[in-house]
Amino acid sequence: MDDKNNIIVKQPPILFDKTQTIIKNIQSKIDGTFISYWNNPKGSVCQNDVIAFYELLERIGKIDRIYLFIKSSGGTGRASLRIVNLIRQYCNELIALIPLECASAATMITLGADEIRMGPMAYLTAVDTSLTHDLSPIDRDNDRVSVNLDELTRVIKLWRNEKNDNDNNPYQALFSHVHPLVIGAVDRAESLSIMLCKELLSYHIDNQEKANEIAATLNSKYPSHSYPILLREAERIGLNVRKMEKEMNSLLLDLNSLYSEMGQRATTDFNEYSAHGNEILNILETNNLQVYYQEDKDWFYRNKERRWITMNDNSSWRKIVSINSKTKESILHIA
Repeated sequence: MDDKNNIIVKQPPILFDKTQTIIKNIQSKIDGTFISYWNNPKGSVCQNDVIAFYELLERIGKIDRIYLFIKSSGGTGRASLRIVNLIRQYCNELIALIPLECASAATMITLGADEIRMGPMAYLTAVDTSLTHDLSPIDRDNDRVSVNLDELTRVIKLWRNEKNDNDNNPYQALFSHVHPLVIGAVDRAESLSIMLCKELLSYHIDNQEKANEIAATLNSKYPSHSYPILLREAERIGLNVRKMEKEMNSLLLDLNSLYSEMGQRATTDFNEYSAHGNEILNILETNNLQVYYQEDKDWFYRNKERRWITMNDNSSWRKIVSINSKTKESILHIA
């Protein structure tokens, strides 16, 4: 029971038994080991995921082939490189299974796979980099906004195309909204993104020219960061993709439904200015082992600052292991 008006704090459901049933079914239909990597829309590809992957891979051991189910809206490209580098140390071949969204940094993970299998609703995206800097502009909620290099260069391009003799230098107006150091940092991040893509592709593509072309395309060809790259477009880019088997796609969608249920919001409202949030953001799972990150903290709204702040943050990585048909739950300590 909670101290505030004896309100019971809501908890997200843990569906380990149900997800394991589907995973065991998938495992029986493939010639390798299955791993799932699922992000809630509020979750992301992050550095701590590398340690969570290590927990799974150490249990699996060195094997010939890994099938990796990915559903994510993106995150940190540097974490993508570390994840792929870690997985490739435990397998000779990596196959990415994409039934739904696999965007941005998650697309980067697929670049390190020998083969990408996409379902009817699957899509990748561009990987051009946006950056939230300490000097980034502030939105109406008093939060720092991300800045994208492509957006900045398009502003300059429009000015140059439509300028007249009375127009001032566009940077004078731009700098009043975006700090010069932010523009420099975003340009540097763009170079990093291209470098990451080429490094990921090098795990299975020896042709440097082809790798450079794919990396450049994903970073600069598309007018929108969220442009959906479907199977045919992925083939045109030069990625090794093919259609996913119908039965496998159905099983992965069933697994995604269970993860979505686990990842539902479990918010307990105490009043209009305070609440407690419990939400599972990232889930990694293989046979007899599930690791997930649960956000668990109090939220308070500060009127003067027009923003929510957190207190009593007990968020943590958690682990469920099945041994001899018995499950054991514990905290996975990741600093």
